[in-house]
Amino acid sequence: MPSKLAPSLWRSLPRHQPEIGQLIRDLRHCAGCTQAQFAGILGVSFSTLNRWENGHMQPSPLAVRQVESVLADLRQSPDLAVQSGNKALLKKHGSQGS
Repeated sequence: MPSKLAPSLWRSLPRHQPEIGQLIRDLRHCAGCTQAQFAGILGVSFSTLNRWENGHMQPSPLAVRQVESVLADLRQSPDLAVQSGNKALLKKHGSQGS
């Protein structure tokens, strides 16, 4: 999936555990998905997503780009609650976006 985020936001995404695992968990909650649903969105198995969230495995660069794409999609959501949750998520993880 092509990147929709500004380069500054992309550079600010955490690339190592435990930060990326927590970001993925928070993003999934913001999207209102179960682990199985979110794994499907990212194109990975439930067990892979579970390992990321629990810090047992680090996502590949391709997977990080998929997470970035979901973040960008949430930024464009017409649902104000989703937009608000996404802004809070970005603030919590140290990025204001553009």
